[in-house]
Amino acid sequence: MKLLVRGAAVAALVILAAAWAVWPAAGVPILVYHKVGDTAEAYSVPPVDFERQMRYLADEGYTAVTLAALVDHMTAGKPLPPKPVVITLDDGYADNYTAALPILKKYGLRATVFVVTDFLDERPYLTWDEVKALRAAGIEIGSHTLHHRDLTTLPPDERARDLQLSKEGLEWRLDAPVQFLAYPFGSYDAATEAALKKAGYRAAVGTAVGLNRPGDDVYALKRINIPRSRWGLGEFRLRLLRANMYARLGI
Repeated sequence: MKLLVRGAAVAALVILAAAWAVWPAAGVPILVYHKVGDTAEAYSVPPVDFERQMRYLADEGYTAVTLAALVDHMTAGKPLPPKPVVITLDDGYADNYTAALPILKKYGLRATVFVVTDFLDERPYLTWDEVKALRAAGIEIGSHTLHHRDLTTLPPDERARDLQLSKEGLEWRLDAPVQFLAYPFGSYDAATEAALKKAGYRAAVGTAVGLNRPGDDVYALKRINIPRSRWGLGEFRLRLLRANMYARLGI
């Protein structure tokens, strides 16, 4: 009898722990992709997998919002739609336009593409015309710096120049403000944050895992990395769950 009671107690604890883990935590997930292509690279998500993931988000009732909307929510309390998610793509590969954009449009999803300005107009990266076309299609454009160098290793004047010129170049070409940056390699420190603020950026994204809530540092936004899948859609769902668990644990 004691064994039955003990077993029931353990089972109840397991059920409670599982319920706690999957119960939605407060905060907004930011997904980060790189390539959307069929090359066998860790950060190249095949278009068929990318579409499955976007369909999952749409079917589950997620609404893709811009980083601007998220930052407005975090800093000024502006409301977001139910189940918001931010979709980002780093580096500015040409397939962000040729492969990712049609899929995003198909499911009514928005995204933010971070481009390395000195890489543009040379394949496999976007052309300036493609960047303009992305923006015209409702895609938010952000900076990934001039040369994709670790900002924490640069002398202060060189770091400031990199941040300022990449921002100004995009704004001049697109005739629109550029407010957000993705840190190359996810590397940043207090001096980098200060330089971003001075250059006029509103926020920046890194590579730490978790969700984003009002009161968090908007110059250290967390993201969920989505690499090439080995186990299908279940892996994508587990990555969302891990970020949810981190948020519930306060990590």
